[in-house]
Amino acid sequence: MSKIETREIRRSLVAIFILMTFLAFLLRSAGTQSAPPDGTIVMKDVLVIDGEGGPPLEHAAIVIKGDRIVSVGPVGQVSWPKSARVIDYRGKTVLPGLISDHSHVGQVDGIGTAPQNYNRPNILRQLRQYEVYGVTTVTALGLNNDLFYELQPQLHAGSLPGADLFGADRGIGIPNGAPPTFNLPESQLYRVASPQQAVQAIDEMATRKPDLIKIWIDDFHGSLRVKMPPEVYGAAIKEAHRLGLRVAAHIYYLSDAKSLVKSGIDIIAHGVRDQPVDAEFVGLMKTHSVWYIPTIDLDESSYIYAEKPEWLKNQFLVHALQPALADEFSDPGWRAKIVGNHKQVETSKASVLTNESNLKILYDAGVNIGFGTDSGAMAVRIPGFAEHRELELLVDAGLTPLQAITLATAKAASLLHLDDRGVLEAGKLADIIVVDGNPIAQISNVHKIEAVWHRGKLVSSRVQGFAP
Repeated sequence: MSKIETREIRRSLVAIFILMTFLAFLLRSAGTQSAPPDGTIVMKDVLVIDGEGGPPLEHAAIVIKGDRIVSVGPVGQVSWPKSARVIDYRGKTVLPGLISDHSHVGQVDGIGTAPQNYNRPNILRQLRQYEVYGVTTVTALGLNNDLFYELQPQLHAGSLPGADLFGADRGIGIPNGAPPTFNLPESQLYRVASPQQAVQAIDEMATRKPDLIKIWIDDFHGSLRVKMPPEVYGAAIKEAHRLGLRVAAHIYYLSDAKSLVKSGIDIIAHGVRDQPVDAEFVGLMKTHSVWYIPTIDLDESSYIYAEKPEWLKNQFLVHALQPALADEFSDPGWRAKIVGNHKQVETSKASVLTNESNLKILYDAGVNIGFGTDSGAMAVRIPGFAEHRELELLVDAGLTPLQAITLATAKAASLLHLDDRGVLEAGKLADIIVVDGNPIAQISNVHKIEAVWHRGKLVSSRVQGFAP
């Protein structure tokens, strides 16, 4: 195939995507037009997992008007107008839309990461995929450019299809250090060499009013020559706090995590994975009310698809894969290359186990735990599916399914200081996942999506109808 033919195919695919996005938006609008005269919708006879961690409510009804929940309660104790549209979801379970505290957008397209992927069609494609998989709010934790601020108000207003979007502006790394993506332009990442440059970067980001600030600390398993010095990240944290901004840090090592907490960090954006956490760290986290996002799927995703797990053929995963990624997963050469790197695979597997163990220790101690996966940072960290896999890994770590779901809903909203979502109760946004089966009995039932409602609108049904 010639380069011209290839280029024409790519143009056609982009045009098809734009058309599909527009049609999806029209369908959302049509859902509003078909609503009852007073706009009231009732989900009847459902099992409600409200997101707050309490026991599920059986044979319940949820009354929605516009983009908000009006009431939740047992059928017979909840009233609604006769003109309301009543949907019989008998035998189904409803839970709040999932919230990711740590993802990325616009980094990956197909199997490649490149600055040019940070474009409107690609970001909207990813946000739509998150939404179809029930992730209705996403935090792009760094590596964003000005396009982020163009899209964010429209996504907040629900005038574009896809998950709502929060984020951390560009973020700060250091020269020859993390993140190890050296072709990123300054429009997506600051690389600072001194405390003064760190302060200047914070000041510039503050003018754009980001939701958070992101800093990268570690050396990526020793693959980089340097780590960010404490005097640099200390200056960044101090200046961010002076300006009323919270800071999230990329880490791997326990020693770095301790130093960051002592320097005033607000969010540890990955789990500690080099060794077990100790009493000192637990005490520091609790004393300073620091949030902790384990991102267990991050390490598992680096090898698991090459090992051909049974669920690799599951349609719930298949429909989350772009064609190039699906081809890579089925390529024996790619699989052999990944599993052949024995040292890296063993390190990643050990990191998963340490991460799970540390999470359980911190959770049981009462540390604030958020929810995220670093999805979207690399092709194997698959938007939407990664969040569902993370729920399973949280349960593998020793949490109950209800505790895992609570982290991904109410707790994740709390980390972002959002009080309008993450819980199914009166006054909250009607971001709702409808699933077949009870996820409290078996966490994998959360994958059996029947419908996703976002801001009171039916935006998708089963993921089998979605193509990335």
